[in-house]
Amino acid sequence: MKVTVNSSAHFQGPANAPITLVEYGDYQCPYCRQAHYIIINLQKHLGDKLRFVFRNFPLEDLHPNALHAAIAVETAALEGKFWEMHEILFENQRRLDDASLVNYAREIGLDAVKFEHNFGGNLTVKKVEADLESGNEAGVDGTPYFFVNGVLFEGNWTNNEFLEYLEQQL
Repeated sequence: MKVTVNSSAHFQGPANAPITLVEYGDYQCPYCRQAHYIIINLQKHLGDKLRFVFRNFPLEDLHPNALHAAIAVETAALEGKFWEMHEILFENQRRLDDASLVNYAREIGLDAVKFEHNFGGNLTVKKVEADLESGNEAGVDGTPYFFVNGVLFEGNWTNNEFLEYLEQQL
């Protein structure tokens, strides 16, 4: 199945970039944290040639705080702070309990009362559910899972093979 990107996607980079990299990730997954820093380097290297899209795929059975972290990032997105929350969650992956999530909201400049009010609301939960559903339809069964220009990347994302593959898409 080919993965597509719609208008509700959270992305960095130009919408018309020749390479679209979609990651299905879990904020409590140590491999996703590793991938987070690899993607930052890919973005620096490829610049405007890369559009990066992140989709929530919390693995609740393995990571008990992953679902609330995903909801927190979507709650931050309501106020235009998706990427700021995305960054702080990976930086503080070992502390993703609800109290910490509220503190991170404050740290990135959100109103904690408003954040708590919106946390777990219909919009944020539905967005996480939509990400999970699209991942399930695409055959995602773990994290991180990468798609390049809609097609599953089956190579090694931890080394230069990933960058070389992306450059071949140009």
